[in-house]
Amino acid sequence: MPTPTPTPELSALHIWRHLQACGVTHVFANLGTDHVSLIEALADLDARQEPHPELILCPHENVAVHMAAGMAAVTGQGQAVMVHVDAGTANAVMGLHNACRSRWPLLLIAGKSPHDLRSERLGGRDNYVHFVQDPFDMGSLVRPYVKWEFNLPHGSLSAEVLRRAHSVMHSDPPGPVYLTLPREVLAEPTPSPSTDVFSANSHGPVRHTGVDESTLARLAERLMSAHTPVAFTAYLGRDPGAVAALEDLALLCGMACVEFMPTQLCIDRQHPCFAGFAPGPWVAKADVGLLLDVDVPWLPNQVQPQPQTHWIHVDVDPLKSGFPQWGFASHDRVSAHTGTVLRQLADHIRRHASAEALARATERVKALEAQRIARQAQWDEAARAPGQAGALSAAHLMSVLGELIDAHDIVVNEAIRNVPAVLQHLPRRHPGTLVGCGGGGLGYSGGMALGIRLARPDRRVIQIVGDGGFHFSTPSSVYATAERYGLPILTVVLDNGGWQAVKEAVLRVHPDGQAHARDDYQARLQNPTRRFEAVGAAFGAHAERVQTPDELRPALQRALAAIDLGQAAVVTVALGLQ
Repeated sequence: MPTPTPTPELSALHIWRHLQACGVTHVFANLGTDHVSLIEALADLDARQEPHPELILCPHENVAVHMAAGMAAVTGQGQAVMVHVDAGTANAVMGLHNACRSRWPLLLIAGKSPHDLRSERLGGRDNYVHFVQDPFDMGSLVRPYVKWEFNLPHGSLSAEVLRRAHSVMHSDPPGPVYLTLPREVLAEPTPSPSTDVFSANSHGPVRHTGVDESTLARLAERLMSAHTPVAFTAYLGRDPGAVAALEDLALLCGMACVEFMPTQLCIDRQHPCFAGFAPGPWVAKADVGLLLDVDVPWLPNQVQPQPQTHWIHVDVDPLKSGFPQWGFASHDRVSAHTGTVLRQLADHIRRHASAEALARATERVKALEAQRIARQAQWDEAARAPGQAGALSAAHLMSVLGELIDAHDIVVNEAIRNVPAVLQHLPRRHPGTLVGCGGGGLGYSGGMALGIRLARPDRRVIQIVGDGGFHFSTPSSVYATAERYGLPILTVVLDNGGWQAVKEAVLRVHPDGQAHARDDYQARLQNPTRRFEAVGAAFGAHAERVQTPDELRPALQRALAAIDLGQAAVVTVALGLQ
């Protein structure tokens, strides 16, 4: 009996079905005229009561991209973002930069202006903008930041193309991919291909694993013969299991663990081997140094490694192939999954290390613990001074916030100049409870906080952002989305009068120049009536401004109570012009 021919259906229907088949649960969207068939297909699926990814409408692409990034940051699973032709792509590019540098899987889908001029096919040009939104090379907008790009030529390829996109974005190192969908293609009828042919079992991502036994033995011998082994990391905590592996190996080897500009919690702040956030002193004393999931372990113009140090770099991409320049040498470059290698090393050392080597490691752990306690005491002392009216202490603010939130609440860190205060005075102990960004694009934390809250509805999510970053974050879109979809987040705005990082950068290069003499760095953002919290209030958020130390704790308590009741909250804290 002949196989029946599938009934042709709208190509846009297949896009939704194959996104669902790939495991995409959410599509974050800012739609336009190019999405008409996708909108019609979605209504059709709802009428049929067919499952499909949930559509989250975002008033700005910055929020859409960073919501997908937030979900990827805490789940490891890439979601889809739909934007409007070249205009929406351009708005999304900064988010793609952040996703690229942070290794977050993400599928950016842009509609494409139709080509047909005179209604040759359904979906052809019928609007002025279809002429002006058709650049020569739309992919050039995103090409520096994506692993793969493609334009869907016809609907029958939708399953294969989406599976390819899904596999590439999740393969090591993960990152964003880009797909464009012409309007005529979405509107054409196409027989539905089988989703089973393109299952994850046959087209899954490529993952790194561990290392061979000879490499393992060589690395373990280096570690156990070291007098001062030190590990440097920044984003090892993207894999929660790697945190436990690092903590275990550090105790076993007596190895100090330094986080420089971390974008994830990589080691418990109360672990005996946690060595703080300043790499300089540790680079100077290390005889064996491990670079573990880190892009910039220190600043070369400030820190010089010693010639006698043996450097071991473990990462899925130790070459840093996405960086035109890099500049950190290592004697052993190991392309492997870091958490797996750390577990292999611990197992090998337990089986082969001498009692004398293990005893020396135990003594080093005792010394590291004493240093950690002393360092923590200094931090605690610094946080006791609350500051004054209009110029509160960032350290004190973080210390108070740390007392009020739960150990498993998730902090999204975009404090920029005040990052040291967050790291030193807002204690985090568990993997996944501190999330930052590996890129240089400001304005990420609002969208990321929403995406994390969507992925982790049982957790409080606290966004910490500087006043300059708050401007970049398209905040009206953040709180409109929070209100519409019931995603209560707490935003703490650190109001220090502008872009203090710009001022500091000028002083590093021109410490005695005219900008210093005139105290004019083109970085102040002060307006007499600016009230960041009022932006949240316009979209239903609880809003407060803190001007004095006595106001701080009660304001934060009220804000946390608000989000526990399902209402977003914005608290602006005046740190003063700095």
